Amino acid sequence: MTPQLQQAIKLLQLPLLDLQQLITDTLDQNVMLEREDDDQDDTILSMESFSRHADEDEIADNDVSDARDEPTIERELPEGVAELSGDDPWATTANQNDNNDNDRFADLIDKREQTLQHHLQWQLEMAHLSPAQRRIGEAIIDAINDDGYLTQSLDEIVEASGPQVTPTDVDAVLQIVQAFDPLGVGARTLQECLNLQLITLDPNTPGLSTALKIVDQHLALVAEKAWSTIKRLLTLQDQELQEALSLITHLNPRPGNVIQSGSTDYVIPDVVVYKREGRWLVDLNQSGVPRLRLNQTYAQMLSEVPEHQSLKTQLQEARWLLRSLEIRNDTLLKVARKIVERQEDFLNEGEEAMRPMVLRDVADSIEMHESTVSRVTTGKYMLTPRGIIELKHFFSSHVASSDGSEVSSTAIRAKIKKLIAGEEPSKPLSDSQLTDLLLKEGVQVARRTVAKYRESLDIPTSSARKRGSIG
Repeated sequence: MTPQLQQAIKLLQLPLLDLQQLITDTLDQNVMLEREDDDQDDTILSMESFSRHADEDEIADNDVSDARDEPTIERELPEGVAELSGDDPWATTANQNDNNDNDRFADLIDKREQTLQHHLQWQLEMAHLSPAQRRIGEAIIDAINDDGYLTQSLDEIVEASGPQVTPTDVDAVLQIVQAFDPLGVGARTLQECLNLQLITLDPNTPGLSTALKIVDQHLALVAEKAWSTIKRLLTLQDQELQEALSLITHLNPRPGNVIQSGSTDYVIPDVVVYKREGRWLVDLNQSGVPRLRLNQTYAQMLSEVPEHQSLKTQLQEARWLLRSLEIRNDTLLKVARKIVERQEDFLNEGEEAMRPMVLRDVADSIEMHESTVSRVTTGKYMLTPRGIIELKHFFSSHVASSDGSEVSSTAIRAKIKKLIAGEEPSKPLSDSQLTDLLLKEGVQVARRTVAKYRESLDIPTSSARKRGSIG
């Protein structure tokens, strides 16, 4: 996994408002980037001003090079291991950008709250697990705190998972959960959390083997910033240590915080779905997101004054960001188009026509990993003729129907809601009656499942509904 791809994957997690904020901040910090709609006259700087800017960077570089090598690395690290990703510009933050530049869609209020447990439970439901494995997975998720760490031992989870469950069974499911998004979730220690994130990188990533050794053996020395000791113990050169620490500082020691961001105040659709000449089409919502390009004036000046390392670094970072944004947009568009392709019946007829679909269905068809599809669909919204819908809403587990076909749990919930909406207030339908009516429609589902779906719709029991109608 190249640095560009790592950056692109992190960008996949960002909702549109967070992406807007990141781009705005980057434009302020990187002189090699500019908006495509900027007036060219405003971007042309004189060679004198460019040279002055370059000279300032050169002075800063000289100040660092004159010092010992430890402060050079120390500058890239936060104050402690517990804050390793505190300065990470790609970390997802709460939405703070009240952007009014969107000329096609109004900001919409979303009162739903996304929690880490909901996010993990959703991925668990989308995984191909046996009922016993799912029970173990639920027990594991219940034991994960808001930071993303497992707070119970395997023996405690064995006890909570029911009879005939062994520690080996729990360990096997734990490995599945630890592969969920966000990376590093389900770890029992900081060391394991960082290691889970590192092992997802390409084995050829520069500095990876050294980073794994540091995390496994010398994490305490990182907290103490004992760079000379680490170099001596692992027989490292300065460049090798720099590469390893660069990887470590971009890890997230609290992976749960990526998801645990409270309620989202504003929702702007990431993609737009519309029908034209009988075909459903999907486009990215580009409004409100600045379109970027390289500042060719600065790039040309740098080619004439190539010795300024800081500006060369900014140019490389600008190119990586442009490529990462391209990868993000392409991936989001691929996933959205595949969702629309599979859920055309829903768009035409409504929720009762929703087809069962899990992460693997989309991942296999576009040749991506399930965790990547999970990142793309979390916190991303689609504007459709049926309203603004979170991409995750289109995924649901399946239930076998009487004719051997499959019905999505979303469609069954819609049928239950419709049946209850049409009942006589004085004779509300019981869960058993709802089960019988669904069977007549070809949906074979257990009464306890009907009760679970009814509760998920916040619909009271038949006796409570009858009391409510009388009152």
